[in-house]
Amino acid sequence: MRRIVTKNADGRENGWLLPIWHVDSGLKVDQVYLTAVAPGERKGPHLHMSRCGRFVCVKGNVRIVIRENGKYRHAYSGESHDFTEVYVAPGCAAAIYNDSHEEALVLNMPSPPWRADEQDEWPVEDWQ
Repeated sequence: MRRIVTKNADGRENGWLLPIWHVDSGLKVDQVYLTAVAPGERKGPHLHMSRCGRFVCVKGNVRIVIRENGKYRHAYSGESHDFTEVYVAPGCAAAIYNDSHEEALVLNMPSPPWRADEQDEWPVEDWQ
């Protein structure tokens, strides 16, 4: 995902837009929600066995740590990271870290959607 500069009728820059999802992407979108991560805090780790997550930090910056097959990978999203979309596959534990001094806002586009009556959250052991 890349930020696209917008212009007014006179051709002067007046802001930007960030495409999040397009029907032509081929990706199924079941739900979109926004989560806030307080400065210096983390959310997770979480482990979903049947649900994937697709994360884009739209304000601030986050580090998403993903554990797959016992190995850790760090991915980054946000204003300083071209609003990169980070995919977390089912069966991979992940945590979102806000290492900054400002609140971070993160969109998640999980599939299948989160439902209170259909829990898919499993314990995460030995997180490092």
